[in-house]
Amino acid sequence: MEVTQMLSGHSILVDIFLGFLVLGIVIPFIVKSPAGFKKASFVYTMIFQALATMVAFAGIVAVFTGDLGWPLTTILMMIIWAIMMFIEIKKHKFVKLANLENEGTFKVIKSAFFKISIVQVLLVVVMMVIMIMKANGQ
Repeated sequence: MEVTQMLSGHSILVDIFLGFLVLGIVIPFIVKSPAGFKKASFVYTMIFQALATMVAFAGIVAVFTGDLGWPLTTILMMIIWAIMMFIEIKKHKFVKLANLENEGTFKVIKSAFFKISIVQVLLVVVMMVIMIMKANGQ
């Protein structure tokens, strides 16, 4: 497999991941019950971690197989990946342990879920813009 094919696969996975993140933004709006929200959050987190791991694995394989080295942008991608995984694990733990039967707590958790989802989308978009600029030689 060629490096360009590996990077293309990585890029496709990033696009899928971004689409998933955007869909995750609507979870707080469509799930109305506390039990349903906990289940949705759990499923979301598991899929998030699977997709994020696939993205990272495809990128690392491309770096090592293609002997691309570790430029600042690649290091930045790994840092963003680690931050996003940390945030997602904390978010899931927060939802799992919260007393969602309390209406006030439920509203706060849903709001936090939404805001964290927006931050995650922005992190991926910023990284995509940086990589597009790098590819265009800017």
